[in-house]
Amino acid sequence: MSAEVEAHALSHRDYAGAKLGMWIFVFTELILFGGLFVAYGMYRFMHPQDFHHASGELNVPLGVTNTVVLLTSSLTMVLSIVAVRLQRKRQSLLFLGGTVLLGCTFLVNKFFEWKAKIGHGLFPGSEHLMARPPGERLFFGLYYGMTGLHGLHVTVGVIVLSVMFALVVRERIRHDDFIKLENAGLYWHLVDVIWIFLLPLFYLAA
Repeated sequence: MSAEVEAHALSHRDYAGAKLGMWIFVFTELILFGGLFVAYGMYRFMHPQDFHHASGELNVPLGVTNTVVLLTSSLTMVLSIVAVRLQRKRQSLLFLGGTVLLGCTFLVNKFFEWKAKIGHGLFPGSEHLMARPPGERLFFGLYYGMTGLHGLHVTVGVIVLSVMFALVVRERIRHDDFIKLENAGLYWHLVDVIWIFLLPLFYLAA
């Protein structure tokens, strides 16, 4: 086997291994959030009226807006990868930068939403929330826990995509070597899919 063929085979194995590793990571994340979804379902079954009432306290328009923001960011992520494969570096950077900006927009919206709820005394351990029925306390505990964990994933995603941006600028990611960007995109799509489940569970449960 020639050196060129060996190099190609090694590159292919690395690509396949990186892809497999990323899918395994995605699977473990789905298990994590899947367990939380099951817990939510159990508690909602036990306290349907309390969950219904507590959900009415959330800002539905803002939740839907954040959904549109993340779905749009998934589109720009895909377009960035396509642009790299077509050797359109500038377009790729434009779409990737847009994805990062949309991720930051989501986090800013979530910050103000949390700030409003905390200002109304609706946070775990507050006297106002402790005076409410047990189901409402469970609802807001899950709300902060699950949306907070998701927000952490979005933050990590924004950081990772910012690193990808720098790698594209330095041409460490290019049309013949884009596995890092592709895996980062897969992670970002995971974040978006999780939010699509969180939206109806919390904001549309009323």
